[in-house]
Amino acid sequence: MTDDRLSGEHLSPLARLVEEGLAAVGYEMAAATGAIDDAVPGHGGLFDPATGPTELRSALETLLASGLDRPPVPEPAGDAFVLYVDGSSRGNPGPAGAGAVLVDTEQTQLARLGRPVSSRASSNTAEYVALQLGLSELLARYEPRRLEVRIDSMTVIRDVWGGDEPTEPGVEPYSEAIGAALSGIPEHRHTHLSDSEPNPADGLATVAADIAALGPG
Repeated sequence: MTDDRLSGEHLSPLARLVEEGLAAVGYEMAAATGAIDDAVPGHGGLFDPATGPTELRSALETLLASGLDRPPVPEPAGDAFVLYVDGSSRGNPGPAGAGAVLVDTEQTQLARLGRPVSSRASSNTAEYVALQLGLSELLARYEPRRLEVRIDSMTVIRDVWGGDEPTEPGVEPYSEAIGAALSGIPEHRHTHLSDSEPNPADGLATVAADIAALGPG
């Protein structure tokens, strides 16, 4: 997979530090936010109003310098997986985040991933990032033979599975990386989620958008 960023991706220095922490633990949202909360002195935390940017930046720099470990990789029930993805944007465009949840055939959650996308991006852009993130971590951790992607963005569906050219500005690096990842999975399909259907990735995308809104730090 590629680590290239979208041309429109912009994060504050503070949000970038949080993303570095997320990357260090394989974008496992709970592991990263828990470690950050523990590193902030006093009773504050990542989103505590009492935590100022200077205090948070110092805690993040200390935490990253000390090193973070990825959580253990859970054992799946088999080689078939379901990947939920979602993108969130405040204002559309606005601070945007990506979320992804990976489960096995027994509906055991294997990964709960999130990352900030940009201080100003659309929800469709964030959905591309969410799909790339989920596929990247799936292939890094497991050897999938079957995959169902559950997603609500028809824009991404038409591009990835319908063969349309991307219409969202600047998403080509992610579109190409998604295509390359799916080509390595023997069987894959998508299911379109309506707005009324539950998506466990939604909350993660919202938290990631909150991280994208941090700054300036």
